[in-house]
Amino acid sequence: MKEIDSVLNKTLLIGVTVLDNEEQLVEQFQTYGIVIFVDSDGITIKRKNMPNFVIPPDFNNIFDAEPGDYNLRETGETVSDPDFISTWTVNCASRDEVGNFKEHGFSRWLK
Repeated sequence: MKEIDSVLNKTLLIGVTVLDNEEQLVEQFQTYGIVIFVDSDGITIKRKNMPNFVIPPDFNNIFDAEPGDYNLRETGETVSDPDFISTWTVNCASRDEVGNFKEHGFSRWLK
């Protein structure tokens, strides 16, 4: 299991699959940033020119990334050699909720 100190100040690439209430695919997106804060409420990454993004503090869902380039489909950005990857599937009831989730992550549901 990862330790808090092992992820701080490291690059984390996050993949998210968003489903609606009927389990149908709504959207998939990726985001990334530097892990700036970890506690029992969540893991926070700092993203370039975007609000911080929070995922649950589940170290069993954070894996060492294979070296190489990772292309983000939505933005066309390339993330080179991230330290860790994490993937999530979430259910959102509305497009507004999806937008809020993409902007802030799980912060609304945690705590």
